[in-house]
This record gives sequence, structure tokens and C-alpha cells, in this order.
Amino acid sequence: MSHSFDLKTYIQQLETLVNVDCGTRTPQGVAKIADILTPMFEQIGFTVVRHHIDDKAGPCLEITNKPEAEQYDVMLSGHMDTVFPEGTVAQRPLTFDEEKIYGPGTSDMKSGILSAWYALQQLTDEEKNNLAILVALNCDEEIGSMYSRPWIEAMARKSKRVLVCEAARVSGNLIRSRKGNAKYELVFKGVASHAGSALQDGVSAIYELSHWSLAIKDLVNLETGTTMNVGIIEGGLAVNVVPDYAKATVDLRFWNNEEAESIDAKLRKMANTPFEKGASVEVNRLAFKPSMQPTDATEEMIKLVSEKADALGIQYGWEDAGGGSDGNFTANVGTPTLDGFGPMGAGFHSDKEYLLIDSIKPRIDLLASVLKSFA
Repeated sequence: MSHSFDLKTYIQQLETLVNVDCGTRTPQGVAKIADILTPMFEQIGFTVVRHHIDDKAGPCLEITNKPEAEQYDVMLSGHMDTVFPEGTVAQRPLTFDEEKIYGPGTSDMKSGILSAWYALQQLTDEEKNNLAILVALNCDEEIGSMYSRPWIEAMARKSKRVLVCEAARVSGNLIRSRKGNAKYELVFKGVASHAGSALQDGVSAIYELSHWSLAIKDLVNLETGTTMNVGIIEGGLAVNVVPDYAKATVDLRFWNNEEAESIDAKLRKMANTPFEKGASVEVNRLAFKPSMQPTDATEEMIKLVSEKADALGIQYGWEDAGGGSDGNFTANVGTPTLDGFGPMGAGFHSDKEYLLIDSIKPRIDLLASVLKSFA
């Protein structure tokens, strides 16, 4: 039952999804996306269960053709939120030209959700019968799936493999691994004192922060891809007062999860022995996303997907990406995960975001072909 693909219809559907302000912090907007998608998936024979995970977050959708299944053969992962604030759609709703479609969340990742919807319709009844399929759409991927992570991980544990429907690269590349990342807040406390008459009685939180900044610079290892950046600092009250407070926010990116944990241990150990006598340091890890690394099982999948792409004459490659996705979490619970099954796009998280029109249909066909091979 191959459904003919009509670009005009596709763009209308995409427009309906893009022209809703649905930033992570606009839960009612994310709920509206869920309202649009629910009947679409029901109409193609899938059961949709809506999950409320937190009052500060929109809903998550658990979509399946086998509601009774204990285990799924494949999980298609996606998210309904964007990074954009309310009012973005009014400023720049969906537009398109001959080549590209523009608008907030077009490629990250409303088009990827549509890819899943279209690809599922290419499966025959027999194929659908043979496959327990789960489409897991969450509400807060853009803030590191802060609320939905336990749900995503639970879904991945019930699945044999995961295909993430984030956009493919403009080069055509799919994604075989993603860097992990963490965010730290470092709080430095000293002793305030008058800089003119009692300098020696003070302990400078800013000097402590300075030592830490340089020590963090020394932890960077470009060869293994472990990078750290002291990105924001604050502190001090007045020029004539020894500062008793300072704060730094630090970004950590890594391929190797063990290396990230050893850096964590190192920072906590450093906090026990401040550089400046009398200073104290607090290390808070605000966020942590493990890296997504290929395993033998992933390599098998890479081979299969490559064969299907070759058969369809699709230009592609396999890329190691610096940014994270929900694939980081699904891979980390041990489920083989590949990413980049949406159409080709770029300019994510900016007003330059776009989707390549010519890639829409071929990428839907690739996803469908991979799903058929699982059946």
C-alpha cells in the first residue's frame, strides 16, 4: 500500500506543525502539537497514549501498532518542542522557495516526525503485523530531556533498536555517534574586606575563580575530544572590596564517558583543596548527557542502512556529531541507536534553519526501506 507522496500536502502538514509556538518552556504549545499529531497517527492505525510527566513540561506521546507488546522491534525517536520563544511564529512563520523550507523547527524536528508518519504508511499490513513499532515523541529534548529522560530510557529498554528522526546533515550524512555534554556551575566563596585598609584580611573569590579557569583550561584534551569552556563568570561588588563571591558556568563535551566521570571527580577533589587559603568552592553539575557510541550491534545496523541507501541511490556518509540528542540516552541504556533519519537540513537553533525539499521523499523512502528490512 504505497501512498503517493504529494509535496503540496506535505508542506501544508509541515506548516500546521511549524506555525505553533512550541518552545520547551511553552508547554501548552507542545500540547497543541500533540493534539495535531494524535489523530494523524490514529488515522493510520496506531494507538496513541499521552503521558503527563511534569507540570512544567508538555505531554509525551507513546505511539504504537501493538499496544500489548512487551518489547518493540524498533523505536522511532523524536521530539515535539523547539528552542524558540513565544512570538517567533508571528515573526517568521513557515516559508519556502524552490529549494528550501524555512521556519522555526522545520528541520529540528517537525519534518522528522512527518518522515516517521509517512514511512509507516509504506509498510504493508503483513509487515506491520510482523513488527512491533514504537514512536516515542517527547516534549523537552531541547533542554536535555530534563523531565522526560526516565520515560525515554524506559521506552528504549523495551526496544531492540532505536532510529532517531532528527535531521540528516546537508551533506547527506547520517549520525553514528554523538558527543556527550555536561554543564557545571562553580560557586566560589571568600572573605570580604576593604581593599585599601585591610587587603590582607580578605580572601578573594575572584582569584580562586581565576586559578580554576586556568586549571580547567589544562583539562582540555583536543586529541580525545574532551573540551571544556569557562563560558560565563560573575562576581565582585565594588572595586575597593575584596570579593567574597564569584561564580563560573562551564561547558564540558566528550566522546569518552569515563573521561567525563574522571573530570567530574577531579573537579570535586580540587574543591577540597582551594588554591587561596580560606576560600571555599562548590561544584554543581547542572546537566549531564552521556555520549552516544557505536557498538558491534550498531555497526550491524550501519551496514544494513548503508545497503538500503545504496539501493535507493541516496548520497550519504556516517558522521560523528558534536551535539547531543535523545539518541545519547537510548544508546546509553544499551539499545543500538542511529540518528539522522529526518530529511536533510541545517541552521538548527537559529533563524537560518532550513530543510532541503529534494531530500524529503528520498529520506522517507530510506526510513521505510530500513523498517521493511526489520520486518
